[in-house]
Amino acid sequence: MSAQQEDLTKIIEELKQKCLELPDNIVAHHHLALVYRKAGRTAEAMQSLERCLEIDPHAVEALINIGAMHFEQGELDKSLAANQAAVQVNPALALPHNNIGLIWQQKGDSEKAIASYTLATMNDPKMHMAWINLASAQVMAGNFALAVKAAREAVKLEPDAPMAHNNLAVALYYNNDFKAAKKSLTKAKELGYTVDQRLVEAIENEL
Repeated sequence: MSAQQEDLTKIIEELKQKCLELPDNIVAHHHLALVYRKAGRTAEAMQSLERCLEIDPHAVEALINIGAMHFEQGELDKSLAANQAAVQVNPALALPHNNIGLIWQQKGDSEKAIASYTLATMNDPKMHMAWINLASAQVMAGNFALAVKAAREAVKLEPDAPMAHNNLAVALYYNNDFKAAKKSLTKAKELGYTVDQRLVEAIENEL
């Protein structure tokens, strides 16, 4: 067992004790769930999150984390249900709308993905990942000028975000701005992004 695993095990035991002492303390159960998840103990993490919902069916953070875990496991419908429940509790949150966008994009429905990402950006205009994802969904839908606009917003918010520059490059390529696409792709690579060699070649072929 590594030192990190030993530390996590110790923290888990301390939090389990706290949950026994305070069985209706939602913060303790949620904290335990997060540590379980970090330790790779998925089933136990889910049990702790479900306990949070037993205490408070409107526990938004628990719903969002349940949705994230289902998404990681490829259980898209369960993830969708959890995130939609979070939105019903608090429609003004950006994260569950962004997560719903990811699910619809994974399902191949670009229009629903765009609608969800747009809600995320409206709720939190500074959420750069929502703009990055919106750019990707707009490309998927064939809305290349709108994809460029979304990707530029992501780059403006997080100039050092490699994926923002990559998605801008993709959008610019499909919008026939090949010179700018090459510049953005070069920047993405400089920031550590593993660029698609096919895109590199496609841009070079147009210059």
